[in-house]
Amino acid sequence: MFSKILVANRGEVALRVVRACRELGIATVAVYSEADATSLHVRFADEAVCIGPPDARQSYLDPARIIAAAEVTGAEAIHPGYGFLAENARFADICAECGFVFVGPTGDMIRMMGDKAVAKKTMADAGVPVVPGSDGPLKSAEQALALAKEHGYPVMLKAVAGGGGKGIRIVTSPEGLVRAYDLARNEAETAFKLGDLYLEKFVDHARHVEIQILGDSEGNIVHLGERDCTVQRRRQKLIEESPSPAVSHDLRDRMAGAAVAGAASVGYRNAGTIEFLLAPDQQFYFMEMNTRVQVEHPVTEMVTGTDIVKEQIRVAAGLPLSFRQEDIILQGHAIECRINAEDVAHDFRPTPGRITEWHVPGGIGVRIDTHAHAHYAVPPYYDSMLAKLIVHAPTRAEAIVRMKRALGEFFVEGVPTTIPFHSRVMSDSVFQNGHYDMGYVEDFFARTEI
Repeated sequence: MFSKILVANRGEVALRVVRACRELGIATVAVYSEADATSLHVRFADEAVCIGPPDARQSYLDPARIIAAAEVTGAEAIHPGYGFLAENARFADICAECGFVFVGPTGDMIRMMGDKAVAKKTMADAGVPVVPGSDGPLKSAEQALALAKEHGYPVMLKAVAGGGGKGIRIVTSPEGLVRAYDLARNEAETAFKLGDLYLEKFVDHARHVEIQILGDSEGNIVHLGERDCTVQRRRQKLIEESPSPAVSHDLRDRMAGAAVAGAASVGYRNAGTIEFLLAPDQQFYFMEMNTRVQVEHPVTEMVTGTDIVKEQIRVAAGLPLSFRQEDIILQGHAIECRINAEDVAHDFRPTPGRITEWHVPGGIGVRIDTHAHAHYAVPPYYDSMLAKLIVHAPTRAEAIVRMKRALGEFFVEGVPTTIPFHSRVMSDSVFQNGHYDMGYVEDFFARTEI
């Protein structure tokens, strides 16, 4: 096992990794930009190194600065968290070249799964259902038009190197496709330095359901059930839960079996997530694979009693997973609400500023993952998430009640947050009955005033 790990991230995920390391007896190094000097991950790590100015390109996205911090502090491994360099294949390569263990899959694996067109073909070859569409990157708008005519509208244009909802357009007509093609290419080029797109048939009224998997160097691949991430705005997740209210035992077995088969076909190692679109007819289609720990991993931990970050570290150290598939039993129901510094009334506009009052909820079955605190200055440079509020209860109905109670105890002053939005959703009959799709948030605002 490692004696010291550097956490190449910020905020709540950095603190999450620090906590896992502490329980494993591993010393930690936090890196931080000048804007994050008062973040809790800096306070609770054993060592902290400032790696640059607030601009992420000169701090959290600069491999040279992170490697230098690891060298000067004597770290043996680097945990990337999620976002920033977590799915950067070149960074994984650099870590290995410089003698550090990257806590995640290899650079080659990240490349394979990060190219969505390649990932789709790989999964199809393994027998995983995929959405009908192009076999690889589109060569032109004319090719896109021909495929759209073949499969029928609506269709989706998606960036090959996409993520975070960028480089995606839903198209309902040939005229719209020509315009959307250029827009999506430009957005993808700006966001990912790669403008390649692929096309898929749009699955209407779908849910977003993903399977958490873990693989070790001995060839063991284990799934930890599913998470439902259907409640989204602009393809950014807001609420996640496990298990999904739309997934039966039989469907879970089929989706999980497909996910494990897909991961096994490429010899996947470490934590990963296979994401599916679930159609109203219960047919599911591979969407993408995330080669990292997910923001929403706590709901899986709550219903399975596992520690996904500890397992990541064990696997990276060359140890086998600490459990087998037969050890995983889903117990109860967990829900996660992302508490963001955002103005919901103005289309979830980020609202940086200083938190003047901060009181988090507690009680049985309540978990808070956060880096924020009273008097914390929310910087304008990064993601607006302040905390993740997670609850666990014996049933989904009880989990909703517990979440409503916990949200009522969560006080944040100084910046607007998404807490009122989440409270309204927990009281919404459509959410409560579980019969909704990825258009839920738009439908919610059409029916409700915030």
